[in-house]
Amino acid sequence: MARTKFPAEVLTPEGEVFSDEVEMLSTRTVVGSIGILAGHEPILAMLEPTELRLYRSESEIVRFAQAEGYLQFADNRALVLVEEALDPEALDRGTLETKLSEARSAAERSQEGTEEKARALRDIRRYEAFLAVGAVGG
Repeated sequence: MARTKFPAEVLTPEGEVFSDEVEMLSTRTVVGSIGILAGHEPILAMLEPTELRLYRSESEIVRFAQAEGYLQFADNRALVLVEEALDPEALDRGTLETKLSEARSAAERSQEGTEEKARALRDIRRYEAFLAVGAVGG
């Protein structure tokens, strides 16, 4: 069954990675998973690293490995602002595993409450999520 479409945009610091009409958007916020359909109540949410799914239709799904960021839905438009949004096919497992190992080492070396520790923990979540997204597509 076709659903009503709405505009969705995905932006990173490098620029726009997606802009099209979709039937549904699916991602993970800091309080849990969320699916957005046309007519959803306005929302502003912090996003966790996960797989972002943009449903152009039931059979055509655009997927991204999404880093942390924000989701805004208002006036029947979705805006996803994230640090990174990568094509799961472009993820290199070896590189991600190396970066994850480096982040874990940095977390162990750094002191609690420091920006270095917070950055390392954020990187660990991101690389674990990206590895999971890559495994789903692979």
